[in-house]
Amino acid sequence: MPVSIIVPTFNQACYLRPCLDSIWFQDYPEIEIILVNDGATDETADVITDFVRDIDSAQVSYASVYDQEQNQIKRVYHPRYPAKGRQLHILTHDTNKGLATALNTGFKACTGEMCTYVPSDNICLPTMVSSLVKPLYDGADFSYADMFIVDDNMNINRKFELPDYSFERCFGDWYLCGVAKMYRRNLHDRFGYYDEGLLAHDHDLFQRFAMSGARFVHVAAPLMYVRAHDNDREVDIHSPTNWNRLLDESKEIVIKARQFIR
Repeated sequence: MPVSIIVPTFNQACYLRPCLDSIWFQDYPEIEIILVNDGATDETADVITDFVRDIDSAQVSYASVYDQEQNQIKRVYHPRYPAKGRQLHILTHDTNKGLATALNTGFKACTGEMCTYVPSDNICLPTMVSSLVKPLYDGADFSYADMFIVDDNMNINRKFELPDYSFERCFGDWYLCGVAKMYRRNLHDRFGYYDEGLLAHDHDLFQRFAMSGARFVHVAAPLMYVRAHDNDREVDIHSPTNWNRLLDESKEIVIKARQFIR
């Protein structure tokens, strides 16, 4: 089954290329990438242009054979980005509309039976998609995995192991799923999209999925490098004002979960 991956990006040019590379080189055979440029004002447009150019034309090589008679090491040349099984679609907002709106733009345009989004500052391990898709083949609606929390230099601060799924643990205690994740696209048809008035829009949406009976499964392996940005990039959602608002929204969503449990 094809998979769609939404990559929303806003002023994260320095992180975007590694993120896209990590998706392109997944071991899963069929991936549609929907890149949503949410009105970036940095070098994001240049990064995207270079990436598209390299997909079409960049070549790489490796030393393959030593020809002793000619005393030459012969090289094999091949495309840097294998094209088979990959589609890239680029959508652009003229101005910054916020992450939830960028996500809705991407998810409403995607065509895969299964879908996810990857923040443009994160990096996927090569088996992320195939590992998260397997539970969906087996009947789950939503799968989620553990992660490595890293700094901007990709030093691993900690391995974040999430709990096996229960509504009480993953939503009633706190929001403990949904960073490295995959879910059936038809959940949007059944339960809606991301609330564009919230910063905690993924927490809200995935809890709505769960409260409506979606089947969640935990994959007990770290499958994504998640940048913490502690003390080195306190902008956008990581700015103190937005971060405090995000936490306050999540507290309210947790209260709804506890009322649902009762």
